Amino acid sequence: MSDLNSLFKQAADEVQNLSQSPDNTTLLKLYALYKQGSSGDVSGKRPGFTKPVKRAKFDAWSEMKGKSNEDAQQSYIDLVNSLTA
Repeated sequence: MSDLNSLFKQAADEVQNLSQSPDNTTLLKLYALYKQGSSGDVSGKRPGFTKPVKRAKFDAWSEMKGKSNEDAQQSYIDLVNSLTA
């Protein structure tokens, strides 16, 4: 496992133990960066308007399209570090 993957997994664990929950915009960004860093580009069909949370998550992840896994992982790590500082 590369150092970046280890740091990415460590950052994902740290998010679970934040003393305060981030605002919704930051939560969506964390979700999108995590999904892009672990799964790559978004796939599947956009959820309908009756599922606003799933739709927001899909849209946030969709904005990361084309970003490499490594770039997404580093951005995720940087964002988590800014939240824990």
